[in-house]
Amino acid sequence: MITLQDLGKRISIIGPSNSGKSTLAQLLAEKLDVPVCHLDQLAHIPGTNWQPRSNEEWKAEHDLFISNSNWVIDGNYSFSMPQRFARSTYVIWLDFNIWGCIRRYLLRSLKSDPNRPGRLINAKKDFSIDLILYMMFTYPGKRKKAKVILEQSDARFLHLCSIDELNHHYGFWGLKR
Repeated sequence: MITLQDLGKRISIIGPSNSGKSTLAQLLAEKLDVPVCHLDQLAHIPGTNWQPRSNEEWKAEHDLFISNSNWVIDGNYSFSMPQRFARSTYVIWLDFNIWGCIRRYLLRSLKSDPNRPGRLINAKKDFSIDLILYMMFTYPGKRKKAKVILEQSDARFLHLCSIDELNHHYGFWGLKR
């Protein structure tokens, strides 16, 4: 079992939408006392209906954040994975079943928690059929691309394939949701 000390203090978390990346990132950052970055918040303009920022603005903020000595960062965005993984002390890959992620998304959308980690500040809406379609049809191809990028990097990674595995690590690391 990989300890918190083994993870180091520059941790990237990747995986499908609604797999728990942002919650894990927030809790690890608090436990390790390091800054956290939710890439969806960098990639979108606050107070909008998830309107994307320019790639230049997004990349500049991403590169500035990963230049720090300690951090936890969650999100995919494959074009930025190589440089992020090169700086990561560990990558945690939440590689979960898409149908379970869709189920969690539907339940989460019903709750509409404004304090949920990773939520876009002042987002105009919390539910999108486009996100469900993305998870079903687009993410599987992006998963393959992320796997290749991860395997081509020198990053050490923890591959978790189920919520049960993640929950086991939550307990081992002393993280409380």
